[in-house]
Amino acid sequence: MAHTFGELVIGGVLVAPFITYAVLALFVVLLIRPLLRLVGFSRIFSNAAVAELSLYVTVLGLLVLFF
Repeated sequence: MAHTFGELVIGGVLVAPFITYAVLALFVVLLIRPLLRLVGFSRIFSNAAVAELSLYVTVLGLLVLFF
């Protein structure tokens, strides 16, 4: 059974589902950033930017997997 992806249409232009997932993952990560700052996420890792990028990739992967 194949999963069919619904394309997003913006101004008559079809947008790939991956782009939609990437924007949604960015939105999710931006929403949880204040919580990460509150718990001291940047103090746990030696390179906070790479850890945050890894979190983004993880959220993106989960969105692609489950939707």
